This record gives sequence, structure tokens and C-alpha cells, in this order.
Amino acid sequence: MESFIVDEPQVITIRPAAVFAFVHVLAFMLCSLGFLLLAWRYWPGLVWISLLSAAFGLYRFWFIRSVCYTITPEIIRIRRGIFFKRTDQVELYRVKDYILTQPFLLQVCGLMNLTLKSTDPENPVIWLRGIPASDLVDTLRGYVQQARLNNKIYEIN
Repeated sequence: MESFIVDEPQVITIRPAAVFAFVHVLAFMLCSLGFLLLAWRYWPGLVWISLLSAAFGLYRFWFIRSVCYTITPEIIRIRRGIFFKRTDQVELYRVKDYILTQPFLLQVCGLMNLTLKSTDPENPVIWLRGIPASDLVDTLRGYVQQARLNNKIYEIN
């Protein structure tokens, strides 16, 4: 693999992992299966509840997988939604704190949750959930420090 030196700053695009989305909709799929078994055994009308539960689980899976985090040296862009899209942008110089969490299940899957606390009034807390484990915190910290220098932002405690 060749590496090219490009004058453009690096753009990082991250999506939640499919395993993360699957774990989050597993309860709906098991509920759907349970109602399907009850419909087969007792009352066929429960098939509709089973289908509704399965449809909501599939929609939720699709929704989680459609989230896209784009990180540039200046901003974090969070795009979410399927039918009604929403894009939030936060200037990196507003980020104050980084919290990296890895519950046991995410550790097993090689994933992490990253919480960013910012001074942005619209987005005081930014969650990057179910992303692949990496050194993203160090990269973000460098971007934040550079953005503060570029915008002449100084923190006063």
C-alpha cells in the first residue's frame, strides 16, 4: 500500500459497528420471536404484534447504522436519521473534556464509547457510541489544541 502526502487535512469518518447495532435491537427481535411463538400456540392475532416488533427492531438497526461521525481538524459533524436527517456541527475548539468508556461487551467486540463535553449550548454532550476502539482520543486532542491555537481561544479557569 502506497502512502501519499496530501496538503489537505485528514478527515476521519466513523460509523457505529454492526455488532453494536445488533446488540441494541436484540431485545426487539427476541420479543418478536416470542410473540410469534405465542401466536402459533394460542392466538394468531399476535402475529401483528410480532411483525410490528420486528419492523421496529429493523428500523432501529438501520437508524443506528446510518449515524455518521465526521471529524476534521476544525469541526465534528454528526449526521443521523433515515427519513428525516439531522446534521449537527460542533467547532472543535469548544470541546473541553473526553471520556472513553468500554463496558465488557464492547471490550469483547473491540468497540468503545467516546463522550465529549463541550461549551456548545446546543450540544453540551456529544456521544460517539459503538465506534471501533482506536487512538481517536489522542487524535481529537491534537485537533482541539490546534483549533484553539488557530482561533486564539484561551481557557481561563
